[in-house]
Amino acid sequence: MEYEESYPAICQEVGLTCEECTTHTATEMARFCKGLQGKMLGQLFVQLYPHQACAPMHAHFAQAYRDASPRKAIAATSLYSIAAVA
Repeated sequence: MEYEESYPAICQEVGLTCEECTTHTATEMARFCKGLQGKMLGQLFVQLYPHQACAPMHAHFAQAYRDASPRKAIAATSLYSIAAVA
């Protein structure tokens, strides 16, 4: 088995599932690449995970990025501020 053809087997050998890998990476990217949406988020995924075996994890990566995005926390804080003023 050639190295390029062994995804996701090589990940599983070191104890990573596709979900764990993409969630961890998306969370870290949300810390450093703030505010990505749509095509830009998709482009980031393809650059980080160019192997075709990783492609099915695109939606999971995008959701994990959005879940970890600081904008979500800011939006919640803003809602609490508006409610406190009212």
